[in-house]
Amino acid sequence: MNNKAVAIIDYDAGNIKSVQKAVEYLGYETIITRDPEELLHAGHVILPGVGSFGDAMEHLKKYNLIPVIHEIVDAKIPLMGICLGLQLLFQDSDETPGVEGLGILKGHIRRIPNADGLKIPHVGWNSLRFPKESKLFHGIAEDSYVYFVHSYYLEAENLDDVAATTEYGVHIHAACEQENVFACQFHPEKSSAVGLKIIDNFLHV
Repeated sequence: MNNKAVAIIDYDAGNIKSVQKAVEYLGYETIITRDPEELLHAGHVILPGVGSFGDAMEHLKKYNLIPVIHEIVDAKIPLMGICLGLQLLFQDSDETPGVEGLGILKGHIRRIPNADGLKIPHVGWNSLRFPKESKLFHGIAEDSYVYFVHSYYLEAENLDDVAATTEYGVHIHAACEQENVFACQFHPEKSSAVGLKIIDNFLHV
């Protein structure tokens, strides 16, 4: 386990404090920062986020964080995207056509299709299925429930990257894992004991 601080990227995302609280509850030191040196010297980095894909990419650009995030990945520092943070790691989103994502992982963010009896945004608890063994879900039982708040979902290009799936009117790639890059569409920081275990698994990578 790396004893360096856990850095939470500060780009005016909405769920920073709840992520910080969960990490500190697990006994880890945190820093909320957009300073490149602090981010590149952290033991683990978390990219949180709630809100619009296009606005978030603008904020990352404004704070010159896009090249830093790529450096974090290249330096093999464990990086975890949460909710909008997951979406930003991919190539683009139906929410903001024409805006490029970080492109660290291959795939596209799609809008959850309308269907009778289906509320959008999707807000609530859904169970997970695990198509492969992964570090993120080690020790977590299949069909465990986690908490989602989203109108858009991931369609990953590389199915080998998909660590968890769920169903909500459509088949959703709910989490991904590729080398040192991890991502959850759901909010582990709001998912009770299961969510804390997921965060702790990430922090032990």
